[in-house]
Amino acid sequence: MQSLQALFSDPTAWAALIALVIMEVVLGIDNLIFISILSNKLPEHQRKRARRIGISLALVMRLALLSMIAWLVGLTAPVFDLGLKGALDAAGVPSFETQFSWRDLILIAGGLFLIWKATKEIHHHVDPTPAIVTADGKAVATIAFSSVLIQIVLLDMVFSVDSILTAVGMTDNLAVMVIAVVTAVTVMLIAAEPLANFINRNPTVVMLALGFLLMIGAVLIADGFGVHVPKGYIYAAMAFSTLVEVLNMLSRRARSQTS
Repeated sequence: MQSLQALFSDPTAWAALIALVIMEVVLGIDNLIFISILSNKLPEHQRKRARRIGISLALVMRLALLSMIAWLVGLTAPVFDLGLKGALDAAGVPSFETQFSWRDLILIAGGLFLIWKATKEIHHHVDPTPAIVTADGKAVATIAFSSVLIQIVLLDMVFSVDSILTAVGMTDNLAVMVIAVVTAVTVMLIAAEPLANFINRNPTVVMLALGFLLMIGAVLIADGFGVHVPKGYIYAAMAFSTLVEVLNMLSRRARSQTS
């Protein structure tokens, strides 16, 4: 307890905590969008349960990885090298490289899975598969709860590795990392229901969110190949696209009220 009091009496610890919470919340948005889109494919009475389980598993994975920081940091050690490198920039850093660590392989696999899943969902929304209809005329969901949960767990794993390695890169204080991760996941838990309902009510937002997931998948693959795209550019593009969609929604609402 005394060590915690000493820690948080230090202004630099507070600065690190605030910066890390913001970063973890921003990184958690990607995870939350994926969970919201997948859970909305389930029957309504199962959606909240799927979201809560998915976010709870995200917290468990992040805390488990924090308890194994030494092993996690070891994931950044090179495993094999294909010997290919891109042109060097002014700082002497190659534009890409093929020296892969376990972290790189996890990010590449996660990025490929995200692109595959987002592409499949876009195809489903453009050319929807007919739903199974019962005798009383009600449509029945064609996706199993376990299937949704497995997909959520797989992406939770990828986002958790990225999240914790980001935290390790920003501070070496375990207490700050734990508090930041718990705070970020709590925000995800609070925002999950409103975000999922908003996405469900606005079909065009689903396509926008799937576009975000495609972009995030491409960034994960690029990161795995040593091409580090500044996160600020990615989130600025996402924010601009969201603003355009909000203006479109307001425009549609205004036209519907005047007609």
